[in-house]
Amino acid sequence: MRRLLRVVLLAWVSIALPAGADILPEVHFLIPAGPGGGWDGTARGVGEAMTKSGLVKNVSYENLSGGGGGRAIAKLIETADRQPYTLMVNSTPMVVRSLQKIFPQSFRDLEPIASVIADYSCFVVKDTSPIKSWSDVIDAFNKNPRSVKVAGGSVRGSTDHIIFARAIEMSGGDPFKVIYIPYDGGGKAMAGLLTGETQVLSTGLSETIDMMRSGQVRIIAVTANERLPEIPDVPTLAEQGHPLEFANWRGFFAAPGLAQSRYAAMRETITAVLATPEFETIRARNGWTVLHHEGKDFYQFLEHQESEIGTLMRQLGFLRP
Repeated sequence: MRRLLRVVLLAWVSIALPAGADILPEVHFLIPAGPGGGWDGTARGVGEAMTKSGLVKNVSYENLSGGGGGRAIAKLIETADRQPYTLMVNSTPMVVRSLQKIFPQSFRDLEPIASVIADYSCFVVKDTSPIKSWSDVIDAFNKNPRSVKVAGGSVRGSTDHIIFARAIEMSGGDPFKVIYIPYDGGGKAMAGLLTGETQVLSTGLSETIDMMRSGQVRIIAVTANERLPEIPDVPTLAEQGHPLEFANWRGFFAAPGLAQSRYAAMRETITAVLATPEFETIRARNGWTVLHHEGKDFYQFLEHQESEIGTLMRQLGFLRP
């Protein structure tokens, strides 16, 4: 099961800018959710690195939530001829929601450009919460599952839901008794935690690391195999006796039907920005790990994840056998 959850090639990579690289003159980021979540943070972080490094002069952003991300995917496909410089950010939930038939499209209907980072999952509580560790979550859950409402920035059966349910199962609890409260994006899910609507937040590390540093929340577990250098005081779930390792890739897709030369320029632009010191500063700030696949390699990575995530979802009852 750990193999099913392990992100392939989750490691530092050495990225060199190709000689004579064709860099896009502008980039428009399409973000399939509202502000404040992981997609929004990734797009704006990469865009910030593009502008601060001087790599791309004109960068714009468009938040378009709805349909679990399906609305943005549909727009990118339907208006493909008007999206020559658009990069849509997405991640593992794109694979999950396609498997669940939340929207009819999949990554096969788009042009996969490149993955850029991996973001470990984490479990978060308010700074005033009586929950101090994962063991406290399990104790409360075993006494009364309804006392542990879990927030996530996406729909039921999403990665936020699946990873928490799997952690409960590994701890001896019943994953089908998890009370998961879906929100439209990580920002709203965090608000649900802070207002007391939920007791725990299941999310990506980058979506909560600033709130942790400001003292508003505490991260009680991260799904890395060992402690991360950016947050050395945060325990892993593994060291608390439950070796669940998972990181959510994030990357970019383009509209179908564009010229191959345009796709090549998009890939080269992403490769170039990942090599800048400006991106490294943003990466460290967010606790990201570089995970760079592009083109056909990225497509094969997505196919592999689709197979493995589908297997896990069936085991946990989120998909019919």
